[in-house]
Amino acid sequence: MPLPEMLMLVGFALAAYSVVSNDSIQTLGTFLASNAHRPWWLLWIFSSGILVVVLVFGWITRDGDPAYGRLAAFPPPEGGVSWLHVLAPFTLLVLTRFGAPVSTTFLVLSVFAPGNIEAMLVKSLSGYLVAFVLAILLYFAVRRLNDYLRTKAGTPEAGAMRWVALQWAATAFLWSQWLIQDLANIFVFLPRVIDIWQLLGTIAMLLIMQGVIYYQRGGRIQHIVTTKSLTEDTRSATIIDFIYGLILLVFKELSNMPMSTTWVFLGLLAGREIAMTIQVGGSRMATAKLIGKDALKAFAGLVISVLLALAGIYMAQ
Repeated sequence: MPLPEMLMLVGFALAAYSVVSNDSIQTLGTFLASNAHRPWWLLWIFSSGILVVVLVFGWITRDGDPAYGRLAAFPPPEGGVSWLHVLAPFTLLVLTRFGAPVSTTFLVLSVFAPGNIEAMLVKSLSGYLVAFVLAILLYFAVRRLNDYLRTKAGTPEAGAMRWVALQWAATAFLWSQWLIQDLANIFVFLPRVIDIWQLLGTIAMLLIMQGVIYYQRGGRIQHIVTTKSLTEDTRSATIIDFIYGLILLVFKELSNMPMSTTWVFLGLLAGREIAMTIQVGGSRMATAKLIGKDALKAFAGLVISVLLALAGIYMAQ
């Protein structure tokens, strides 16, 4: 097998595992936290079914492109995939082991097209700010809605079951929108159009990797979610998931340029933490430290992404 093809497969495998263990858990983290009492394989089957539907639908409707056209501005590298391209997901894998919520979009895609960093950064920052503001505004509105639904739910058990059903629906919506956004980070290593056998092979690999992560209950990145207040509460998890998915849907329709779903996730949780601090009168210093710590890790990932992209430009000269 020629070296570029071998590196292409290695890069895809590393990117797939890195993205699944980093970004997907940030997306499904609240779902895992609030369903910790359920068997891991049940949650895995649920999300795997959605993954298969999204991948197959994109492949069919996009004439063999499972990335939903989000790699239009990222042409395959001349001469094939190099060691530098593979270094990006490997770096992401290392950072993930330390529980760092870094952006796979910047870290992986920047190496393939350094000229798109500015556009991705602007879109990602916009997503963070929108998520941050919405989380604060909707937190107070949803608290009143929760009180209203609780009084109309009848028995506590009936109300709880309604929220469970709503949460699983919100998770399905969010998971599908995240896949459409972030599949580009994985398939950037493969040809822009793949055949049926390549599609089946990638689906099998992604399902196995996701099964491992579910068995581990999210791994180290899940700690980012569980340290946030009340993410194990079904009502809270439902609200987070629905808002997150809605933001991704809106930005998906604005343009095909990939964005950092990690930054949207952190903005959403940061705004919610601030709103809760205002509501209950908690320690503002502790909240600021918690938000700043996550933001610092995300910024570190951005710096590494830029450095790798600059290294790619230097080597291409």
